Amino acid sequence: MLRFTQVDVFTDQFMTGNPVAVVHDADGLDTDQMAALANWTNLSETTFLLTPTDPAADYRLRIFTPQRELPFAGHPTIGSARAWLAAGGAPKSDGPLVQECAAGLISLRGDGDRLAFAAPPLLRGGPVDPATVERLGAALRLEPGRIVDTQWADNGPGWVVALLEDADTVLGLEPDAAAFGDTRAVGVVGPGGVADFEVRAFSARGLLREDPVTGSLNAGIAQWLIPAGKAPSSYVASQGTRLGRRGRVRVDRVDGEIWVGGDTVVGITGAVAL
Repeated sequence: MLRFTQVDVFTDQFMTGNPVAVVHDADGLDTDQMAALANWTNLSETTFLLTPTDPAADYRLRIFTPQRELPFAGHPTIGSARAWLAAGGAPKSDGPLVQECAAGLISLRGDGDRLAFAAPPLLRGGPVDPATVERLGAALRLEPGRIVDTQWADNGPGWVVALLEDADTVLGLEPDAAAFGDTRAVGVVGPGGVADFEVRAFSARGLLREDPVTGSLNAGIAQWLIPAGKAPSSYVASQGTRLGRRGRVRVDRVDGEIWVGGDTVVGITGAVAL
C-alpha cells in the first residue's frame, strides 16, 4: 500500500479547481503500473513521487495522463509539491523547492497553501504559420479576423495559443473537435472578465476535451504576453468558468523570470494498493 493524496489546484475551495492524484514513495513501481493507475483514475494527470537522481533536487516526479507520460505539466507540479510538503517533505535548502522531472529541474516557491513554479523554457515558441492559424479559426468557429494574434507556447504538451479580443469571446466559444486536425493542444486567452484574463484550454483527437485549469498553458501564455507588452508583469487569469470551476492562476515576472502559481487544497488522503 502506498500513500495517496488528491489535491485540488488553482483554487482555495475544494472541487472548484483542477485535481491531481499523487502517489508517494513510488520508486518500486514500473512504468506500466504507473500508466495503468493513471488510466484508472481518469484524471487529467496522475503523478508519482520518487527519489531524485539529481543531487540538487528535493524529489523526482513522473507525470501521466490517462494516455501518455508528460515531461512537464503545471497543475500536477504544484499539486505534487503540496502533497510532498503535506506528507512531511522538507526541502534541502532555505531556497526554492526543486522538482526533478523529464523537463529538467523546476523551482517552486510557496507561502502556506499557495505555491508557484518557475516557468520552464519553451520547447517551441514564435509565430504560427498561416495554415495552422486558418485551422484554429475553423476549429474555434471564428470568422476570419476574430483571432487577434497567435503564438506557439509549447513547454511539453504542444500548446498553440490564440489571443482573442475579450473574455466574452473566449467564453462564447463552441469548438468543432473534427476541425482541430493534428493540432494537439490549443489555448485561448482574452482580456477582461472576472479577472485580468480569461483562459480556456482544449485538446481534440476526435473527441473534444476542455481542461479545467492549466498551469503549463498559463506559463506559456505569460512567456508570450508579458515580454510582448500584451500583459502586465503581474496578473490573474481565470480558467474553468464554462466547466463550473473557479480556477485562478497568479502570474508574476520577478527579475526576468515568470512564476505561475495559485492556491491548493488537499481534498483526499489515503492509500492505494499497488
